[in-house]
Amino acid sequence: MNLGLNEDQQMLRDTFARFLDGASSMAKVRKAQEAGGFDPALWQGLAELGTFGMRVPEAAGGLAMGTIDAALVMEEAGRTLASGPIAEAILAARLLGQLGGDMLDEVTSGAKVATLAFHDIASQPVQWLPGGAHADLVIARRGGDVVVVSLTATERMAEDNLASNGIGEVDLGKAAQTVLASGPAATDMFAAALEEWKLLSAAALNGLGREAVRLAAAYACERHAFGVPIGTYQALSHPLANFITELEGGRLFVWKVIHEIASGDPGAAAHVPMALWWNARCANIAAIQSLRTFGGYGLTTEYDIHFYNLRAKAWMLIHGDPQRLLQQAGRRLYASESAALPEVGGVAIDFDLGEDARALAAEVDAFFEATLTPELKAHAHHSWDGHHPLVHKKLAEAGLLFPELTREKGGRGATPYASFAAGSVWEKHGWSGHAKGTTMMVAAMIDKFGSDELKADVLKPILAGEVVCSLGYSEPGSGSDVFAAQTKATRDGNGWRIDGTKMFTSGANLSDYVIMLTRTNSEVAKHKGLTMFIVPLKSEGVAVQPVFTFQDERTNITFYDGVRIPDSYRLGEVDGGVRTMSAALELEHSGGFSQAQMTMVRAAEELCREIALDGRPLIDDQLAQMLLAQAWTHCFVSEMLGLRSLWSAEEKLGLPAAGPMAKMFSTEKFLADGNDLMDLTAPLSLSKREGAPAHINMAYRYAHGSTIWAGTSEVHRSMIAERALGLPRSRG
Repeated sequence: MNLGLNEDQQMLRDTFARFLDGASSMAKVRKAQEAGGFDPALWQGLAELGTFGMRVPEAAGGLAMGTIDAALVMEEAGRTLASGPIAEAILAARLLGQLGGDMLDEVTSGAKVATLAFHDIASQPVQWLPGGAHADLVIARRGGDVVVVSLTATERMAEDNLASNGIGEVDLGKAAQTVLASGPAATDMFAAALEEWKLLSAAALNGLGREAVRLAAAYACERHAFGVPIGTYQALSHPLANFITELEGGRLFVWKVIHEIASGDPGAAAHVPMALWWNARCANIAAIQSLRTFGGYGLTTEYDIHFYNLRAKAWMLIHGDPQRLLQQAGRRLYASESAALPEVGGVAIDFDLGEDARALAAEVDAFFEATLTPELKAHAHHSWDGHHPLVHKKLAEAGLLFPELTREKGGRGATPYASFAAGSVWEKHGWSGHAKGTTMMVAAMIDKFGSDELKADVLKPILAGEVVCSLGYSEPGSGSDVFAAQTKATRDGNGWRIDGTKMFTSGANLSDYVIMLTRTNSEVAKHKGLTMFIVPLKSEGVAVQPVFTFQDERTNITFYDGVRIPDSYRLGEVDGGVRTMSAALELEHSGGFSQAQMTMVRAAEELCREIALDGRPLIDDQLAQMLLAQAWTHCFVSEMLGLRSLWSAEEKLGLPAAGPMAKMFSTEKFLADGNDLMDLTAPLSLSKREGAPAHINMAYRYAHGSTIWAGTSEVHRSMIAERALGLPRSRG
């Protein structure tokens, strides 16, 4: 897997970024908008850089670059609000190169401005066009023909509009038309250009949204209120954290769809409108909230942020209501609607997890197929209660319990990609990974901070699959503020005495050990007087009391009354628990729920095929198709953020807040879609009857907990705001 740009792509991006920073500075954007939304000097500069010839075939004298290259250019165009129909001109030139138009040189040289018509002019001659106030040429479909429409100054319609960005309503039927080509091959090429336009527009909107959030974050660091930067307040920082997360995932989703087209993925056609819908939505909402960050100043024309707000709204609406993109995606998913897709060229970015990942996933799949008897399948549960010691032990013996560990430690030396692929198989079989996940975290902490005695007593049987471990972080009075722990550890000869209470110690009734954060010094600041220990749960003085949740899940409150442990069971330095705990939290905060989301959407699809609405399957209903397409979009963006986190870990890139982004976004959308899909499939979804109804019912309840486990979404938003946007710390 490779989610990074190659050297040539990085050079391309840097070249256009430098050019547009100057040629489309905000001063020049303002000047262009005063002149009707077009900058001739910018247009000529873009032409000289080869922009309009980049997607023209080499045989026609073009650069024959790929869609991913054009998308990188459009990200920068969006970031700088570059004026003019740039994406449309790139694709118009490509069509002229493909179909043999003799006006190609005039377009690629910048002598003439070209754009596209979105609708068949045979049935809709009057249309709103990007660049309609300035275009010389329009490439359009006219029934079975692809034509060039030549516009004169009197036929172009300049009109005051929301973003002053040069759009115009034009009567193409009255203008001169020249047939470029006729027949299905030609009209398919035109249709493919419109699909590519969706991807390039998605990229541009992503660039716009990211810059709006950057401007807001910078302002939130500079502007003070009540003696602190306004970015300190979570009411401002948390929405910005949401948007930068959504935009990170949205950019990768565009790249992913381009990769799918290149590799012939059958799902690509449905994913194209999803990518544009998502990025249009994100840019629009991000720009609104970014403007609000500026308060009243954001409303004034002196501040640039209002341009981003208006352009984000206007950019997509030239094509119509963005919700229609979800309708289109739904038809392509569930009504067999086909689409002509572009030849996107080479794509160095690669979302393939690789052969090793597929091989490990296949082996885990074969293991579960052979091991899970009907009795074991009946034992399966989404919570800790699904843990079964026999299966756990067999997985360890096969080297499949912790495949990311070295072979010497009982694993396979698997990459994060292969481990991710293997984990998706656990989800496929409905086998709980709670015991595995928490025990692996504890094992990693013992391996990093534990004594030789602790490694022999606890780590060795963990790796052999003989014991499992729980997490003892939260307390009744502290919740997510784990560093406010009051459970005490006091010196007791050569060891320690533990006294206190831990809340939400899930799996403690099944576990052998708990990793525990304790207070060892109450005379210093709360973050400085903490120490981590491994505590045997079978020790005298430990009591485990069940706490049941509405998710059909048992967690526990655990009590520790004079529990004695040796000093060798300490992790890290005395009073050094913050460092140890921080390493533990990094492990805990890196997970996502995209696989659980996808399983939920598949169950909803099954119910929609079963439920009848007015004598037809619900899956045929347009609203159902839209909601399912929306949920799938969230799944794919979640998947992108999860893969980004994996890639960052594997390549040791340290991408800021990659793990918290994946966890926060996936759980929030898991809950939102769980809510919507339960509505969609009601009243059957109210039932807990076996099969898809029970799954949707449970997913709705289960998703609530996912936003809380391993740190609430609010904690993760603060981490994202601070690490990814440089906003001030919002917690004391």
